[in-house]
Amino acid sequence: MSLFRLLCLATLLLGSVARAQTIKPVEADRIAAVVNNEAITANELRTRIASVERQLRSQGTSLPPRDVLEKQMLERMIIDRIQLQFAKETSTRVDDGQLDAALRRIAESNRMSLPEFKLALEKDGIEWARFREEIREEMTISRIREREVDNRITISEGEIDNYLATPQSTASANEEVNLAHILMRVPEQASPDQLLRIRARAEQALLAARRGDDFAKLAASYSDAPDALSGGSIGLRPLSRLPGLYADAAQLLKPGEISDILRSPAGLHIIKLIERRGGTASAQSVRQTHARHILIKVNELVPDAEGKRKLEVLKERLDNGADFAELAKLNSNDLSASKGGDLGWLYPGDTVPEFEKAMDGLKINEISQPVRSQFGWHLIQLLERRVGDASAERQRQLARQALRERKSDEAYQDWLRQMRDAAYVEYRLEEK
Repeated sequence: MSLFRLLCLATLLLGSVARAQTIKPVEADRIAAVVNNEAITANELRTRIASVERQLRSQGTSLPPRDVLEKQMLERMIIDRIQLQFAKETSTRVDDGQLDAALRRIAESNRMSLPEFKLALEKDGIEWARFREEIREEMTISRIREREVDNRITISEGEIDNYLATPQSTASANEEVNLAHILMRVPEQASPDQLLRIRARAEQALLAARRGDDFAKLAASYSDAPDALSGGSIGLRPLSRLPGLYADAAQLLKPGEISDILRSPAGLHIIKLIERRGGTASAQSVRQTHARHILIKVNELVPDAEGKRKLEVLKERLDNGADFAELAKLNSNDLSASKGGDLGWLYPGDTVPEFEKAMDGLKINEISQPVRSQFGWHLIQLLERRVGDASAERQRQLARQALRERKSDEAYQDWLRQMRDAAYVEYRLEEK
């Protein structure tokens, strides 16, 4: 029944104009933008903005003006929608089992069970069903990036030779920098007027950053990068694994300083150096870790909860003096079981991120709590650490990995720009 008919009916029944005026019409959901053949509604936009506002407040980041945040969020949703449409066209999907496993890992990283995590989100006003779908979308986009960008990056032997022959590249392998950045995407076929407008915005952002404005707030206000609404934070990364443009600029900066406006095929960039670490070890020196583990794989026969429970029982036995190697031989589902779970000397990047993070947080001889990875549940024991010279073969492996990571961000931004330029986008937010 239409709003007009409802109002008329109320007037007839009550016989009073005053009574009819107490009925508050509900505004119909409007279309904020059309992306190819799909609409992004104003309600969807408001929900995402509310989520980002909570996130920024929890990080202590000052909120940009509402209209600026609305514009940034809409553009982020457009980019996400384009990628999700591409995923649908190419039959890329994340099933419920994979999604549930990821949600359990998120809950565990917050030291909660999945039901506890769900209650905590709902207490904060976050709808569980919507949160599940947002995580599914993030996982889908990650798979698209891996397939369409990361897996297509090639590193030639010549590039590795050049990398190893450059003293700055090999020396920077032991130096880490914490950066934040602002990216202003430039369309491939941008007109001179477009370039002038984008350049003017970049200069405005640079001026504000150099006069001391909150860089995270500026990133949320100006940046077109996927991490814009997280303050533009790239985090702590080896200098050698940053895009060349960023690495070169970061080498010239002191902590707290802001770069000039940088240009790449993806657009205009501004970076801020937050922190610098390391850089004193020799070019060939690499941190190595000696560890062993017990792996319980999860599948249809061994559910996730059962795999974790098995390791909790084994952890209790180890805490009471049981021999790690013997338990590994009897229980581990890994090829290392025959060696008592011994993985030998590991280099950075040899293991999956969840495993490496847990291992790096251990003290010598300490045994971790159960750790979840894509392979199942692990108990990890740290045996030794050292900094040693890498073999020539290992140096080439590390160089290949550094070059791949360096190219990855640049290639992804370029791919996003091409996808965005090719999409049909119609803005309707201003329409009444």
